[in-house]
Amino acid sequence: MALSEARAAKVAPFATRSRRWRLSSITPASPYYWVRLLLENPAAVLSLGFLAVILLLAILAPVIAPAEPNFVNPADRLEQPSSDYWFGTDELGRDVFSRAVYGARISLLVGLSVMVGATVMGSIIGLVAGYYQRIDTPLMRVMDGLEAFPSILLAIAIMATLGPATENVIAALSVVYTPNIARLVRSTTLMNRRQPYVESARAIGMRDFPIMRRYIFMNSLSPLIVQGTFVVAFGILAEASLSFLGAGVPPDTPTWGSIVSSGQPRLQQAWWVSVFPGLLLFATVLATNLIGDGLRDALDPRSRRR
Repeated sequence: MALSEARAAKVAPFATRSRRWRLSSITPASPYYWVRLLLENPAAVLSLGFLAVILLLAILAPVIAPAEPNFVNPADRLEQPSSDYWFGTDELGRDVFSRAVYGARISLLVGLSVMVGATVMGSIIGLVAGYYQRIDTPLMRVMDGLEAFPSILLAIAIMATLGPATENVIAALSVVYTPNIARLVRSTTLMNRRQPYVESARAIGMRDFPIMRRYIFMNSLSPLIVQGTFVVAFGILAEASLSFLGAGVPPDTPTWGSIVSSGQPRLQQAWWVSVFPGLLLFATVLATNLIGDGLRDALDPRSRRR
């Protein structure tokens, strides 16, 4: 009896430590906790899989596409979808599937680049405006001025100045969506700059830049990641809108918006020219938004309780 009690006394600390380790490994403080929560969301998992397929198609477009996107074959113009032409052909005999696959490159490139550009500019403006109260008002009034314009009209105005080019589309849309990121980062900066750990960092003589980088910006990453996914969706949709209106990338560059625009006059005669690229655009934007919703639920405990 005494021997069993002694063994229990020796094993108890290790059992308690092991139980504590297991609990700590699945707590919200774990760096992989939000990943597990995201993967438990079926809609987010399906959306991630769909975007992975679209990304793979875009990367392997020269291998997967059966023809060059701008190859003209008048003998096969306005062919219906078949085994030879999966998405049919347009009014010039160009393979719509090949053009849609190459168009995914531009859409994803613009969406991701706009997210990076808007996040970098908006984060810098939001951090500076929220941390330094003296320049908060001037910076935010500039952001208010940009937000006063409808986003698509502001993008068209910038494109009219810069000219049709993919890099100009990225620059224009980055400017358009910077105020949304700036306001988000500014709000988190105003909240975090009054926290005790920031006051302690100031008290020990830490400079402003390390404080903003280590203690304020890092605590703004969760909402920033969620907003970034929505900016990707907005960027893809805005690029398609600009291309549809003829104010986006050059006409010889296939994009989902330009393909839909070219098929719009013949929608009743050749519906497949606009429908298939439009469905890809719709599904990609929807998948990106669903991933953003899943990230919001995974990173925000309050939304999970609701």
